[in-house]
Amino acid sequence: MIGQRSILIERCPECGASVILQDSKRAEVVCANCGFVLVTDMTDLGPEWRAYTPEEREVKVRVGSPQTFLLHDKGLSTKIDWRDISGFAPEKKAQLYRFRRWQQRSRVSNSNERNLASALSEMNRLCEALNLPRSIIETAAITYRKAVKKGLTRGRSIRGLAAAATYFACRQCRIVRSLREVSVASGIYRNEIASNYRFLVRKLKYFVPPVKPNQCITRLSNKLGLNGKTEEVAHKILRGAKKQKLTSGRGAKSIAAAASYIASKVAGESRTQREFAEAADLTEVTIRNRYREMMKRLLIVISL
Repeated sequence: MIGQRSILIERCPECGASVILQDSKRAEVVCANCGFVLVTDMTDLGPEWRAYTPEEREVKVRVGSPQTFLLHDKGLSTKIDWRDISGFAPEKKAQLYRFRRWQQRSRVSNSNERNLASALSEMNRLCEALNLPRSIIETAAITYRKAVKKGLTRGRSIRGLAAAATYFACRQCRIVRSLREVSVASGIYRNEIASNYRFLVRKLKYFVPPVKPNQCITRLSNKLGLNGKTEEVAHKILRGAKKQKLTSGRGAKSIAAAASYIASKVAGESRTQREFAEAADLTEVTIRNRYREMMKRLLIVISL
């Protein structure tokens, strides 16, 4: 094999050089220093055809899509598409329609598969609504599959567990999304998502990394449209707050909102406390308390 055979050879046994070249035309692995042939039966794992356009590649390819956790059957089953039926006589079309109907029913054969199909569809819709990357959907799908395998879905709402798995994936991949945002996108009460989230973490024995204030600063800057200078000042204020141990026992969002609020005043891009409170999903009193602590301990003076 091309990759495995060549990676295992780190040095030439003749001269000891570490520069190893692959000659795909001659199917050889050669030392670049002395020319000693190390491997003579290298296997090319690529296709035997060439394609110069996406359309040509789609026509020539003879394999299906790779295995994925985003489908309940991991993409291993066959699929009869509408395009496969077009072009036949009416009698043949009716027969193919029946084949397609039974084929779709056979793909979901038991309750667990139906549960997975419904949950994965909901998670895919939820991630699109929250503008989340593909890695979040895959992480959420793996978490939900483990919950189904352990029988944790019995007696609980599929949509509620799907929303909780999506929120857990955001926390695990360090992408800042609040419970309120997930609740609005999914149409499920915040308390239900929080309860299901704690249930999954407890039963699956996961470690959830805490949200860091610097991640919240970046998200706040994007939501409020602050410029790069203001965000840079906010990160400097945050580093000073960490040295003074002002972040201990404080919520990441409140620290980030207070640092961003001070930075907006320092950089001359003033925003109101209400705007920061709405963007961070906090109260104005919380931001005001953190603001006063930082101003006093960090000795920040803002000239009017």
